[in-house]
Amino acid sequence: MGTQRKFGRLLPAPENFVPPSLAAEIGAHGMNDARRDFLRKSFAAASAALASGSLLAADGDPAILQPQKHATSLGLPVAHAPYGQPSRHEASLQRRESPGLTRKRESSISFTPLQGLFGIITPNGLHFERHHAGWHDIDPAGHRLMINGLVASPKVYTIGELMRLPSVSRMHFIECGANSAMDWAGPAVPSVQYTHGMLSCCEFTGVPLSLLLEHCGIDAARAKWILAEGADGASLTRSIPIERALDDAIVAWGMNGEMLRPENGYPLRLVVPGVQGVCWVKWLRRLEVGDAPYATREESTQYLDLMPNGLQRQYSIIQECKSVITSPSGGQRLLDRGYYNITGLAWSGRGKIARVDVSIDGGRNWQQARLESPVLPKCLTRFNIDWAWDGKPYVLQSRATDETGHVQPKIGALRAMRGTRSVYHNNAIQSWQVSAAGEVANVQIS
Repeated sequence: MGTQRKFGRLLPAPENFVPPSLAAEIGAHGMNDARRDFLRKSFAAASAALASGSLLAADGDPAILQPQKHATSLGLPVAHAPYGQPSRHEASLQRRESPGLTRKRESSISFTPLQGLFGIITPNGLHFERHHAGWHDIDPAGHRLMINGLVASPKVYTIGELMRLPSVSRMHFIECGANSAMDWAGPAVPSVQYTHGMLSCCEFTGVPLSLLLEHCGIDAARAKWILAEGADGASLTRSIPIERALDDAIVAWGMNGEMLRPENGYPLRLVVPGVQGVCWVKWLRRLEVGDAPYATREESTQYLDLMPNGLQRQYSIIQECKSVITSPSGGQRLLDRGYYNITGLAWSGRGKIARVDVSIDGGRNWQQARLESPVLPKCLTRFNIDWAWDGKPYVLQSRATDETGHVQPKIGALRAMRGTRSVYHNNAIQSWQVSAAGEVANVQIS
């Protein structure tokens, strides 16, 4: 099920941290007293574990006392591998499929292992995949981008011509509209890789779409929508509102400092920050400017929100405010009592994350988490909060609020509005149950 890191040894608390559980006491007793009290409680378990022999003391650990082979011999030479690879000890950290999710693997999904990542950037080799007809490694020399429709001068660009134009580099998340879909009716998958792993965040480099449309002489009075078309076997097409196209959309060739990977659209893809991933058309070959949405197959029979009254909501492309705790999370196990850093990710298709609150008791009480920099619009935001686990059962949750004031809903509230037969745009609060044995499981609390 992917790498599930075990949290075994107690970590020393940061020198300046203030546990949220003691925030109210600081005013009455002072920061030093509150911190000393917290440390005494948090590390009592460490002393007990050392006494029982379940943890190695520093003066009895051969890994630190005896020289290792790598410390007494030459290592591998420079450029041993022309393209660097992760350590062999991290080989289990992989994007993974869910068997049987689709009839053909060419139209399936691979999920990003969020539980094993740090910060906010997704490595290129772990970026999630979603294809409609498989992927191709296209020769960039023969690839073209055409812009036509309601423009004064239709044009065809080569990759080289696009790369000569002024470019931008921005960090944005991309999330499939079906992320968390399997849990609409109840907990169905065990880990955060499968509940939320159709999510990645990268630095994308390319030319602003607004610049290309200006270059072609867009008919500003009549232009309302853009049709984006891919060069894959599905000829995937999506209608993009002109406001999005002229705002922060990018025709991108770069991802995290290098060219796009073939499975992520090499040599050219559309980046439309804040909207569902299907609109980020890969292997982009054509952009047509029109005065109405195009009602293509992927937006008239697919990617629709089925409502409780039987009607379907169309063109609901915004990815709403959402968050998830990535560690501790489903499938992981806490091996010892004491201090832990609860960490996770938050994002919103409407702008920046304003705050994230964390609950350890299933939503009865909340504490504000720390937002780690950078906090950027339509980008993942990493949050952290301190926790001392006492060996009792808990239910961990996170709740994000974005700069527009939208608050991530409970699953019960979302079902009341959307029903249980929906597939797309599940941004409900995720719950992880920690048992007395330290095992973490996917549960739902409405």
